[in-house]
Amino acid sequence: MNKHISSLLVFFCFASMSMGQSDPLTAFPAAKEGQVRYVITVPKMEAEESHKVELIVGKTVQTDGVNRTFFGGQMEEVELKGWGYSYYEVKKLGPMASTMIHIPPGSKPVESFVRMNHNVPLLRYNSRMPIVVYLPEGVELRYRIWQAGKEEIAPKG
Repeated sequence: MNKHISSLLVFFCFASMSMGQSDPLTAFPAAKEGQVRYVITVPKMEAEESHKVELIVGKTVQTDGVNRTFFGGQMEEVELKGWGYSYYEVKKLGPMASTMIHIPPGSKPVESFVRMNHNVPLLRYNSRMPIVVYLPEGVELRYRIWQAGKEEIAPKG
């Protein structure tokens, strides 16, 4: 192989590796048509192992303000082959369901954020890697940081 070509190959390999390290988002695909890509980056903190991230997917809609409402749907964890990363995707927000409590006469509709019940547990807190989620347009992503309490010793019984 020509010396110049091999030098160029080595240069491009190192350049692409360093670019990938500076921007981990390059590993993730762009949003498909009709989707929006959300990126959550959490701040570095001590004892990250005692924290978790909860993903909250939903939509702001008119509700009666009395009944408990939720959307159906499924969130899928997708592994990026060869990268060791995953992202999360909701392909379609399911139908909205509600309890059937009687609404008092004269009640006015209210705007409420209605959550989607999904199957993804709390995620590992990792300040070095973003959490990437793809949702249909019009669907919102919120999140919460959970922190473990003090570790306790269980009594023998």
